[in-house]
Amino acid sequence: MAAPSTDTGVPDRRGPARYLWWVIVSQPQRIALGALLGSVWMVCLTLPPYVLSRAIDDGLRPGDRTALMGWCAALFGIGLLNAWLAIMRHRTMTRIRLNAYFRTVRVVVDHATRLGAALPRRLSAGEVVTIGHSDVGVISQTLTVTGPGVGAVIAYFVVAALLLSVSALLAVVVLIGVPLLAVLIGPFLGRLQGAETAYRERQGTLAAILGDLAGGLRVLNGLGGKGVFAARYREGSRRLRDEGYRVGSSVSWVQAFGLGLPALFLAAVTWLAARMAAQGTITVGELVAVYGYVAVLVMPVTFLIEGAYDIGRGLVAARRVVDFLNLAPGEWEAAPRAEPVQGPKEPSVLHDPLSGVEVAPGLLTALVSARASDATDVVDRLGRFAPSLATWGAVRLDAVALDEVRSRILVADNEADLFAGTLRAAIAGRCAPDEEAIARAVDAAVARDVVLGLPDGLDASLDSHGRNLSGGQRQRVRLARALLADPEVLLAVDPTSAVDSHTEANMAAQLRAARNGRTTLVTSTSPLVLDQADTVYHLVDGRVTAIGSHADLLADDPDYRRLVSRGTDEGDQAEEQRTAQRPTRSDPATEPTHEALR
Repeated sequence: MAAPSTDTGVPDRRGPARYLWWVIVSQPQRIALGALLGSVWMVCLTLPPYVLSRAIDDGLRPGDRTALMGWCAALFGIGLLNAWLAIMRHRTMTRIRLNAYFRTVRVVVDHATRLGAALPRRLSAGEVVTIGHSDVGVISQTLTVTGPGVGAVIAYFVVAALLLSVSALLAVVVLIGVPLLAVLIGPFLGRLQGAETAYRERQGTLAAILGDLAGGLRVLNGLGGKGVFAARYREGSRRLRDEGYRVGSSVSWVQAFGLGLPALFLAAVTWLAARMAAQGTITVGELVAVYGYVAVLVMPVTFLIEGAYDIGRGLVAARRVVDFLNLAPGEWEAAPRAEPVQGPKEPSVLHDPLSGVEVAPGLLTALVSARASDATDVVDRLGRFAPSLATWGAVRLDAVALDEVRSRILVADNEADLFAGTLRAAIAGRCAPDEEAIARAVDAAVARDVVLGLPDGLDASLDSHGRNLSGGQRQRVRLARALLADPEVLLAVDPTSAVDSHTEANMAAQLRAARNGRTTLVTSTSPLVLDQADTVYHLVDGRVTAIGSHADLLADDPDYRRLVSRGTDEGDQAEEQRTAQRPTRSDPATEPTHEALR
C-alpha cells in the first residue's frame, strides 16, 4: 500500500460533523472506489436468489438438465465474482480507514507541536494520548459507512425493486419495514451517544490521574501520598466502570435489535411469501427467491444499524479532536493578527510592563519571589508563552513573527521533557554540533560527572523523561541543552534547584562565564546564583518592589534578606554582621562571598 501524502491539508474545525466530512473529502477517489465496490458487492449478493429461483423453475421442476446445469454454472460464477468484490472492497476500506487514522494523527501531532509549552497548561498528557489513539481509531472506523454503508442503501432499493417484480405487497412490506426498524432503534443510538460522551470524558480524566501517579510515584512514596492518589484512581476507575456498564447496556440493545429485528422481519416476510405460494399467487421458485432476497436484506439492514452506531461514536470522537484542534497557544494567538514585524536587529531590552521587569542585553538578570509562580509568569510573558504587553526594544513582542521569537529567545523550563534516546541526542536537540561544542556545554552545566557515570557516556540510553537519571542530573542535562543552543536571550527557570550547594555554586559560576556578554535571565532564591547576577529584581505579588545587586538588596531589603537566607535567624544575623563590616556599597573588597551567603 502506498504511503499517504504528508500534506494533511487544513482540517475543518467548525464542528464534529464538518471534521468527519473533511476526512472524507480528503481522499475522494478512494472513497468513490470504496462506495462503488461496496455497492456492487452488496447488489451482487441479491443475484444468487434470482439465479436459484430460475434454476428451480426452469431446470429442476421441468427436469431440464441443460437449463439446470447452466443456472448452476451461473451461480458458481456469481459466487466467484462476489468473493473478488469482497476482497477488493475490504482492501479499499482498509486503506480508507488507515488514511483517516494517520491523517488525524498527523493533525493532532502537528497541533500539539504548535501548542508547545502551552499544551501542558491546557490539557493533560493522558488526554492527549487518549485523543491520539482511541479517538482517531473510532473516527477511522466511522468511514466504513462510505463503502458498505452506501452499498446497503442501494441494495435496499434493489431488493425492493426485485420484490416488486414478484409481488407488490411484498415490496411494500419491505419498503415500510426497514425504515420502521431504524425508527425503533433510533432512541437506543441516541442514548448510546450520550453514554459514549460521558465515558470518554471520564476516560480522559482517569488517564490524567494515572499519568500523574506514574510520573510522580517516587515523590509520592517519599511524601506518603501514594495512597491518596491510588484512592483517587480507584474511585475514578469505579466511575469509569459504571459508565462502561451504561455504554455496554446501550451497545447490547443496539446489537440485539441489529440482529433480532432483521431476523423477525425475515420471518414475517417469509411467512407472508409462503402463504402466497400456498395460494398459488407466486411460484415455488419465486418463494425461494423471496426468501433469498429477504435473507440478503438482513446484511444491508445490519450495516445500516452498525453505520448509525459508528456515526454516533465518530461524532463523539470527532468532537474531542475538534476541541483539541481549537485550543490556541494563548488568547492572543487566537485573534486575527496584523502582518508580523521584524524583531530588533541588535540585542535589546525585554520589558514586562505588568511586573516592571527589564532584562538588559548582555547582562545576567535574576528574579526573586517568595511565590515561584510569580517569577515563572514573568518568564512566560517574556518568552511569549502567555498573553502580555511585553516589548522587545521598540516593538511589541507579540507583534514579532513567532518563528523569530522562538529562534532568538529560549525559555529553559526546569520541567522540560527529556525524550527517550541517547544522552547525546538529549543534549544536542535538533542541533548537530561537533564533539567540542557538546563538551563545552556539558562542562558549563557541570554535567561531566553525569556523562562519566553512565556506561556508554554520551551514547548511553535515556529512559522517557530521563527517569534513569536523578533530579539533579536531569536538571544539568537540561541546562547543557540550553547552553548548547546558545540563544540570543536565555530565560532559565530555577536551573539549580535540585543540586547540592557545591554543585550549585559551580553551576552559577559556569553559567555566568558561558553566557558572558549574552542576555540571560534566571529565576532563583539561591544566594549562590543571585551573587553572580548583575541585576536582581525582588517580586512581591508579581510586581517589582526592589532592584539592585544581591549585596545591595541584602543590606537594604529585609524581606529579600529573609527570603534568600531561607528565613532563619542565623541567616539574618550573619547578613547584619556582614553589612555592618562593609564600609561602602561600592567597595569591591567587601563584596559577599559564596561561603558567607550560605
